[in-house]
Amino acid sequence: MSRIHDMGGRLGTGVVDPTDGYDFAEAKDWHKRALALNVACGFLGQWNIDASRHARELLRPEDYMRYSYYEKWMGGLADLMVARGVLTEAELASGQADGISPVAERAAKPGAVTEALMNGSPYTREAAAPQFAVGAKVQTRRPARNVKVPGGHTRLPDYASGAKGEVILQHGAHVFPDSNAHFQGEAAEPLYAVRFSAQDLWGAEADPRDEVVLDLWESYLEPAE
Repeated sequence: MSRIHDMGGRLGTGVVDPTDGYDFAEAKDWHKRALALNVACGFLGQWNIDASRHARELLRPEDYMRYSYYEKWMGGLADLMVARGVLTEAELASGQADGISPVAERAAKPGAVTEALMNGSPYTREAAAPQFAVGAKVQTRRPARNVKVPGGHTRLPDYASGAKGEVILQHGAHVFPDSNAHFQGEAAEPLYAVRFSAQDLWGAEADPRDEVVLDLWESYLEPAE
């Protein structure tokens, strides 16, 4: 069963407006503070980007649907901080720290932030040679689920589960989010760009000229029959 966040191809959620004109430079002040707080807390080293994504996925469905973008970020961050012992529910509720945090010494220093953001966090790794060559016909796993952790994080979208496509690019090996999100190790795997016909994903109403390209990890794929 897919979670509420896996909304690709789902009917009934309204039309996507690509011209909404949102400009972060003109965003509400709390949006900027929410982003800054998430970045600052990342310096504490208590979770990774995959765990933070999964934390947002775990929000209650009713909250996920009513929260704005940065409310989702803040909800996931609050849950992560409690789950990882950075603060307690009582501290969160009161807005007051109960003593000094055990990770206080890892707080971001102003001078280190720009360099860290510029360098980013590369997720390329060494791993076994890729199983699929460019041009290989593949089929995605069905159902789209984490095979290690029941109900766990995965980057295989539900709408592409069980679909047949073609490998068009090898990206090298990258950290495997299905494992990394649950602190079970990086378990790097080859990552591929896979091309699908829009009609194979969406049905006959899709334009036959359209294609969808997804970046998918090797264990999401098998040779197409």
